[in-house]
Amino acid sequence: MDAIKGTALIRLLGLTKIPMIFYCRPSVVSINDESMTLKIPLTRRTRNHVGSFYFGAFAVGADLSAGLMAMRFIGKQKKKIVPIFKDFKADFLKLAKGDVHFTCTQGDAVRALVDAAVQTGERQNLPLNIIASVPSIDDEPVAEMVITLSIKVKE
Repeated sequence: MDAIKGTALIRLLGLTKIPMIFYCRPSVVSINDESMTLKIPLTRRTRNHVGSFYFGAFAVGADLSAGLMAMRFIGKQKKKIVPIFKDFKADFLKLAKGDVHFTCTQGDAVRALVDAAVQTGERQNLPLNIIASVPSIDDEPVAEMVITLSIKVKE
């Protein structure tokens, strides 16, 4: 899956299953087996009352960056694997006053998680670190999030 296919996949998911995703208009900046970066633009839809990125849009970005990384490896399996998120923690470091990029760099750990779920048949959990930044303004993170991916093979 490349960035264009990834963007099409999340937009289709937004249209058919989760309207909030479509509302935020995310796009995949880059994706490979090690990392993925997703962008959500700062628009009237994703802005809060003080003109910075809204909390709910941060949650969508973290969910998608972790979820799309998981789907990359789940799609390669011959079994039906159901991903969900078990918990979410966020530290907001600065106001995000531009398009926010969400990056997950734990592709190897996600691949191992999926393999373990297939081999054991048991639910597997993995906390994923998501870094949010606004590269158009600064390379420093505006938020650091941890979202626990929980997967199980569905029979």
